[in-house]
Amino acid sequence: MSGILFDEIVFGPVKSRRFGVSLGINLLPLHGKMCSFNCVYCECGLNEDHKKEKNILFTAEEINTSLRNRFIALNSGGLIPDNITFAGNGEPTLHPGFETIIENTIQLRDEFFPQAKITVLSNATRLGRENVKRALLRIDNNVLKLDAGTNATFQAINRPTNTITLNEVVDGLKSFGGNLTIQTMLIRGEVDGKTVDNTTDEELTLWLQHIEEIKPKLVMLYPIDRQTPYKTLEKVPKAEFEALSKRIEAIGINVEVFY
Repeated sequence: MSGILFDEIVFGPVKSRRFGVSLGINLLPLHGKMCSFNCVYCECGLNEDHKKEKNILFTAEEINTSLRNRFIALNSGGLIPDNITFAGNGEPTLHPGFETIIENTIQLRDEFFPQAKITVLSNATRLGRENVKRALLRIDNNVLKLDAGTNATFQAINRPTNTITLNEVVDGLKSFGGNLTIQTMLIRGEVDGKTVDNTTDEELTLWLQHIEEIKPKLVMLYPIDRQTPYKTLEKVPKAEFEALSKRIEAIGINVEVFY
């Protein structure tokens, strides 16, 4: 069940269907996974698949040096990234130096590639921490996860490693005052003999209510596109994404489908 891990602090740039020419930053262990979710669809694999790995985090200074060196190399080669994207082997906001790293990245971006956007892909579990929220509100794109309408489905799909509930996540998302993007994976199938499905009418109706309250500037919808830990999960048909996108547009929210 092991998945794909990033083996560099700074990786790419790669051509992203979402963010153009994107330079990735992994703040987490290079040979293990560190996440506050254990999502059934995670391309990095399950948390327990990497328990034997020694989770060594690079310091903010080491990350800053690695990023500066890559910026110098890209600048010398005439390659200009559209986006500097924090992703990697788990949840980037778990790094204890996250706010400092964001500050350093903004300074380097302004020095080398002032037109590039800074993006963080986060599961939204740490929005209650003021230092995390401050950092996220300083960047261009907060892309935050919301995969369910009910807490039962949230627990079944995202499987948080602490006691956080869906209502707590939604409250954190609402506190951004619309300055965020919501990222949602639509899936259904079977996990350990139990059905998981966030595409039922009940789930989507409640999920839409959350979206209407959060008022994000954009919703990004995704199907399964890569290897997942469970082969019993299925790719939701494109027609269902198109139907949901119309419902999102009807409440006045911008939406993009990446199918």
